[in-house]
Amino acid sequence: MTHELLQQAAASNQWFAIFPELMLAGLALALLVLEIVLPKRDHGLIPVVAIVGQLAVTLGLVINFHTAFLFPSLQITFGGLLKHTEVGQFMRMFFLVTSILVSVLARVSLAKQLMPRVEFFHIVLVITAALMLLAQANQFVLLFVALETVTVGFYILVSYFRTNPLSLEAGLKYLILGALSSALLLFGIALLYGAAGNRALPGATGSPMDFDDLRNFLALNPHNFMAGAGIVLVLAGVAFKIGAVPFQIWIPDVYQGAPTPVTAFLAVGSKAAGFAVLLILASVFAPYQWLVLPVLSVMAAATIIFGNLAALTQGNVKRLMGLSGVSHAGYLLIGVVAAITQPSAVGAVLFYLLAYLLGSFAVFAVMTHVAGANDADQELDHYVNLAKKHPLLAGALAVGLGSLAGIPPFAGFMGKLFIFIAAFKAGLYWLLAIAIGGVIMSIYYYFGWIKAAFFTTSSEPKDQIESTPATLTPVSIAAGVALLVLVIGSVVLGFYPGALGAWVLAR
Repeated sequence: MTHELLQQAAASNQWFAIFPELMLAGLALALLVLEIVLPKRDHGLIPVVAIVGQLAVTLGLVINFHTAFLFPSLQITFGGLLKHTEVGQFMRMFFLVTSILVSVLARVSLAKQLMPRVEFFHIVLVITAALMLLAQANQFVLLFVALETVTVGFYILVSYFRTNPLSLEAGLKYLILGALSSALLLFGIALLYGAAGNRALPGATGSPMDFDDLRNFLALNPHNFMAGAGIVLVLAGVAFKIGAVPFQIWIPDVYQGAPTPVTAFLAVGSKAAGFAVLLILASVFAPYQWLVLPVLSVMAAATIIFGNLAALTQGNVKRLMGLSGVSHAGYLLIGVVAAITQPSAVGAVLFYLLAYLLGSFAVFAVMTHVAGANDADQELDHYVNLAKKHPLLAGALAVGLGSLAGIPPFAGFMGKLFIFIAAFKAGLYWLLAIAIGGVIMSIYYYFGWIKAAFFTTSSEPKDQIESTPATLTPVSIAAGVALLVLVIGSVVLGFYPGALGAWVLAR
């Protein structure tokens, strides 16, 4: 019997369904081979190979976006582990774009350090492949394995600048708290497995790890204590990944100590992964709305309030981005809460993630060029007079911060507007009021940063006015193109939201 089940599972393995992930894995291995076979003087070409390879994979995925939906055999594969959805396909492209931008920033950041370079890009590719698999998970088995692959990769990247004590401290904190979050998540999964596999309960299933079977079980047992406890623990484990209150304590120190490209990867890629998981679980846990709605609602409100209040007094811009990112997690949580009762809110969450990617990477790209050899030491004072010294960087910074603040006509404004519309449709009026208050608070610290870059006053001491590092990193062609794409993308999506905006407004 077991042999027949294994044969059936093997017959459902459609490798073409994960061709982009396989290409990334092959590219990651190819980078290590190139490091061995190429002369040392040519090792600088390896990051270029990594970026070009990712661009090729992204282009292939865009061209074949609807392929998985044309062939039923590709929609649910690998014995039910993988399930192709439009949201999953969108997130796969999202993670690829994130990886490309991280790689571009890494070329700038690693050039200032005496650290191995090829291994960095190798780990980024492995993490990206795992993130793409995570977005397609249809069982807790794949979800946990993919999520832990991502987490282990970040353990290495966060402490990659091992000569910097703050980077090592960040790596240790992320390791300890990441292990705690994994334990909570795994314990929650175990409780759900035990409840759904209990033959004494109606709807018990032989595959309690499968999301469809678990949803059916929860619908037939809407008030099971063990299942409820498992759901809360699973949500707590995911809350660590997105930096939601009360699981945000690691954010400021880890964001400051990690290399700036890794901070960007955590802020955008890891956070988006957490929300991809939440969007999947929102459907699975729908029968337990009585539990999930209040838990996520309170978490969203506390996250918005804490993130904005804590960011108000920050002088280190990496910590500021971390704490402001906490507030953005709160806004996105409102979208997830709305999606539980209003499925159209999923489009609002996806649009917000895209706007957040454009705004955040524009800011992190500027930070990467302004930072000196000590990557953790990035203060607001370093940006004084930046507009006079490098107008391109200052302009990109203003657009990125304006978008994150939700100021029209940038994409961030439309992202927040769609989230607010979704919250209004779902009747989340008190969360909507808190979110608007959070946006107002965020304007203070975002515009304080813009003020430092564009305006100076005679009352400021001369040493502060000239505190920007004397040698800003020159903007390469690749970095310049990336900055222009991010800036133009933020502006264009602000004026014309496109297909995602139409999806949201049509609901």
